[in-house]
Amino acid sequence: MENEPLIDEPLKHELSVLYRGEGRHYHSLAHIEAMLALADAYRASLHDPEAVEAAIWFHDAIYDSRAKDNEARSAALAEKKLAGRTDAQRLGRITAMIIATATHELPHFDDENAVRDAALFLDMDLAILGATADAFDAYEQAVRREYGWVEEPMWRAGRNAVLRNFLGRPRIFHTEEFRQRFEAQARQNMARSLTALGLS
Repeated sequence: MENEPLIDEPLKHELSVLYRGEGRHYHSLAHIEAMLALADAYRASLHDPEAVEAAIWFHDAIYDSRAKDNEARSAALAEKKLAGRTDAQRLGRITAMIIATATHELPHFDDENAVRDAALFLDMDLAILGATADAFDAYEQAVRREYGWVEEPMWRAGRNAVLRNFLGRPRIFHTEEFRQRFEAQARQNMARSLTALGLS
């Protein structure tokens, strides 16, 4: 159990198939690869990089834009697929990180290292918000395509609420590193997006 990787090649392949599913315009393999690249860049800051990598691979494994329980179902899949590959406590940390992507609020861990890993993981998931204006606009368009079934007025109202929720937070990013790198740009991008929605 100790020497086996949490996410081996067969499991990566199995998950990649899910991420290549129909209707995934943003929550795709490219999103996972972007997060894995960030995890690699910040590897020295992670206490348990393998657990974070596992959370990245599983966090959007189940994605249906019409459903409200994607995170819980993704966490359940992680629990099922990773059972026997690690201890229950570590698996609990991984599933808690996945579930936390529903709100992007930190899970409650007693262990400071686990909190730090979760903070970095959640920040990696939101790094797109602080991307260049072009990349952010492409992300917004991709998410809109995922919600193609939602009529425009409903989409605008829903997106407006999401953006205002993030902009209303004292900090969008949990860690100092990501705040310095992405916070200002993220606020600019989202403010611009709100203006474009015509509801601000």
